Amino acid sequence: MKSNITTIVWDLGNVLITWDPKQLYRKIFDTEEKVEWFLKEICTLDWNEQQDAGRTWAEGTHILGQQFPEYQAEINAYAERWEETLVGPIDGSVRILKALKQANTHKIYGLTNWSAETFPIALERYDFLQLFEGIVVSGVEKLKKPDPKIYQLLLSRYQIEPKEALFIDDSARNVAGAKAVGMQAIHFKSPIQLAEDLKAHQVIL
Repeated sequence: MKSNITTIVWDLGNVLITWDPKQLYRKIFDTEEKVEWFLKEICTLDWNEQQDAGRTWAEGTHILGQQFPEYQAEINAYAERWEETLVGPIDGSVRILKALKQANTHKIYGLTNWSAETFPIALERYDFLQLFEGIVVSGVEKLKKPDPKIYQLLLSRYQIEPKEALFIDDSARNVAGAKAVGMQAIHFKSPIQLAEDLKAHQVIL
């Protein structure tokens, strides 16, 4: 039976681009324990996600600085040196993206939880982001995955039938969010696994 998938929707961070704030904070703190502690207790993923949801970095760093004034400089570094949290492209995934684009059999879109202020840095650095027909960025929309509204915004903006869309994300909760609005979805773990799952969905590579 032929696949009904017409559209592939990609998450970006840790699917196509490795993002890791530890890379920055290993330059700031002298032990791995301090890095782990700081990112678990102060500049947490939950805090970072508020910037993904549209809060400005100025507001985010100010709020944390009031709570932890002794770490104001290290908190500010998250925004000021954010580019250093980008590790680089995930080559195997980028090859798959390029192969799909070249085959021209599916429409290709992006749906990412990313700050509106820092996303332009990635756009400038990674030319493969130009391969997408459109990218929905959470910080621009002030909505983030797994809120159903952001998936619905993508679907309506680009006139995508949910059941004909295949969503790829490294977060299980975001995969569940896509399925909840009727999309098919792959939980990304590695480029090799992604290629196998795309074959299983009869998306030809």
